[in-house]
Amino acid sequence: MKLEDILAEFSKEKRTGRENPEWKERFDELCQEAIRLGMEMNQQYHTPEELREIMSRLTGKKIDDTFRLFPPFYTDFGKNISIGKDVFINSGCHFQDQGGIEIGDGTLIGHNVVLATINHDLDPGENRKNHYAPIKTGKHVWIGSNATVLPGVTIGDWSVVAAGAVVTQDVPPMTVVGGVPAKILKRISPKERKEG
Repeated sequence: MKLEDILAEFSKEKRTGRENPEWKERFDELCQEAIRLGMEMNQQYHTPEELREIMSRLTGKKIDDTFRLFPPFYTDFGKNISIGKDVFINSGCHFQDQGGIEIGDGTLIGHNVVLATINHDLDPGENRKNHYAPIKTGKHVWIGSNATVLPGVTIGDWSVVAAGAVVTQDVPPMTVVGGVPAKILKRISPKERKEG
């Protein structure tokens, strides 16, 4: 069973993969790998180069040399995370990435941020069935400490999520949002840069 088969299952509305023993076994292996790599990353000091190498193994993608991370960092799957250039992730972040997390270039993510791409069905007849939806940040997004971003949210370029916010809806570009649930606090007006 290939990684692509696992990832494709998350994007289907009607999923049958969990009924397939081979799919379930491979999915469980990938989750355990994410736990093992997380423990490796979080239990001792690593140079920035070593952290990028571990994150490359965790995500299954080459991590750019401009990426910076302050551990600890936690994820439940790892293989559905994409990270752009010049991204910084501060300590204590939790990425629940089965639904897909895409971090745009220049994004700054504060302490203890949670990016959650899974929701559960409320109907008791569905036995808390998982629903997946991706989270995407544009370029140069800043997510403040202790913010939570929920499934399906896209955050536009140069936007700011205030500390402690719970983001339940898309955030337009050049916007500051905050609160629970997050609401637009103001629009960002770009100033012309003076050459000096």
